[in-house]
Amino acid sequence: MPKSAYAIDPVATSISRAYYNGKMIADSVLRRLPPVSKEEFKYNEFSNVDEAFTVPDTKIGRTSDANQVGQSSKLLTDSTEDWGLKDVIPQPDIDNAPDGVNLVGRSAEFLTDLILLDREIRVKNLVFDPAQYPASNKLQLDAESKLTSPNCDPIAIFEDSLDSCIMRPNKMAIGRRDFSLLSRNPNILKAVNKSLAGDKGKATRQQILDLFELDEILVGEAWVNTARKGQARNLVRVWDDSLLFFCDNPLADTRQGTTFGYTVPYKQRVAMTKFDDELGLHGSTVIKVGESVKELIVANDMAYLIYGTK
Repeated sequence: MPKSAYAIDPVATSISRAYYNGKMIADSVLRRLPPVSKEEFKYNEFSNVDEAFTVPDTKIGRTSDANQVGQSSKLLTDSTEDWGLKDVIPQPDIDNAPDGVNLVGRSAEFLTDLILLDREIRVKNLVFDPAQYPASNKLQLDAESKLTSPNCDPIAIFEDSLDSCIMRPNKMAIGRRDFSLLSRNPNILKAVNKSLAGDKGKATRQQILDLFELDEILVGEAWVNTARKGQARNLVRVWDDSLLFFCDNPLADTRQGTTFGYTVPYKQRVAMTKFDDELGLHGSTVIKVGESVKELIVANDMAYLIYGTK
């Protein structure tokens, strides 16, 4: 196998791994599991939740054995995919940088942010896709039910959705614009203010969380420019026009435990550099940042998608 011209940069790698953008929620919607040791991995997909509610014969005779039960699942095989970007830093820029300024480290942050934004879009596209859910676990809002409608009653819509799930979801993922509309909804305000006249103002995230008995509300605030290079910018919200209630079991992994979904990483995010004397008069440092991950929904009946919110 030919040896790569790139070498792992320990400082840039540490910066990339430590980087965090609080506006992004993908790591909370499909949380990262501990890294696997190989790109190909096996995981359990749970599709028969009926077993958890089917009571077998539990009576044991004086000399007989207990009935054996278990939760069936489908063992599937998948592989992680590689995602990454690179940047070129001319050597004169590095030589003339102010004291204490690490241009390679700054580039690692910049590249990591773009990689995570791309992951944010992938996760949103996956979990907000109606085709991922059975008919019993999704609802398209009509004109009178949308969050932009004065007749919208999100309490009735949300409670019916939550109650229809066999296991009640404990988290909600929603975009910033939809959350703002929800927090100003008159029916929400009357409920949190405990007054029919208290329909003005804005409900807090904690009040909405308590109202629907959730553990966490994840509000996605990321933006993406959908214009092609050279065109006028077209900024749109990544998380928009849908919301998702889902069950997140922090103890679940690829082997056991039932949860809505997760992300399987291969090894950890890495930053690599090389010097290329063909780039620029004095050469350039090329930095490449990337990671190998696979986003999965493993129990689609442990979530409820509401779409067409605006």
